[in-house]
Amino acid sequence: MEETQKIPIREVGAKDKEYPEKLCQYTGMPEKLYVRGTFPDPKKPTAAIVGARAATPYGRIQAFRYAKYLSEAGVQVISGMAYGIDTEAHRGALEERGGTWAVLGNGPDICYPAGNRGLYQRILRTGGGIISEQAPGTKARNYFFPARNRIISGLADLVLIVEAREKSGSLITAQWALDQGKAVFAVPGPVNEERSMGCHKLIYDGAGIAYTPEILLREMGIEYENPVKIKTNNDLGLATDLKLVYSCLDLRPKSMDFLIQKTGLPPEKIGSLLLELTLSGLALEVGRHYYVKTA
Repeated sequence: MEETQKIPIREVGAKDKEYPEKLCQYTGMPEKLYVRGTFPDPKKPTAAIVGARAATPYGRIQAFRYAKYLSEAGVQVISGMAYGIDTEAHRGALEERGGTWAVLGNGPDICYPAGNRGLYQRILRTGGGIISEQAPGTKARNYFFPARNRIISGLADLVLIVEAREKSGSLITAQWALDQGKAVFAVPGPVNEERSMGCHKLIYDGAGIAYTPEILLREMGIEYENPVKIKTNNDLGLATDLKLVYSCLDLRPKSMDFLIQKTGLPPEKIGSLLLELTLSGLALEVGRHYYVKTA
């Protein structure tokens, strides 16, 4: 944190050359912005990815996956650094070359939430930026967040919602985007999951269905083919028992009891195989003895 604190905070007025061009198109934007690090490059495509703070494992995986894919294609990713979907969007973007920027509901010198201190530092170390309309030293207030969402959408070429309740703050971002003439996409989820209801309502109302990341690239006019092909169950080169357990996993968490019943293998064998899959990056433990597929 000491290293990043050395990066100065700049006050940028609406008439300054550094003030983001995209924001100048809209009324009601801040007269001043405070930035630590950089602003997104206006010449590069930019996507905002936001969603529920109390995200499900499915939502976190999708946010990371979509952000990583977009970033690999050179798309800049913007979010709000909140827990849940925002955090995973930043993390996914940082895996590749696109870069990521966080727009905060407090002063840019304050890491909020405090648990994202490592993420705050990493964004700055990798050439991204921390942006806010609140002056340094300003603590987070609930009413700051709906307003900051207009900046998130304003800086983006399109907005992707990954998990949102029917009355989620993420839907405020979607509304700002629509008012600004931006494309809005939503990731569909299970029909019985409350945290997907907001996404389903957006889709019902006409938002794009983001059933693959490639759709977002096409919307931004980017022709890109991911050179890393996702392997299928048949070409992972796994031993028979590993392949059997792996084939029982998907993006919905599966318990060890479920895997024992499904495979007929003893508990100690299942535990050993799950550990091997986890260490190889093919599975992730998302709760005590609950696992999802990651590849």
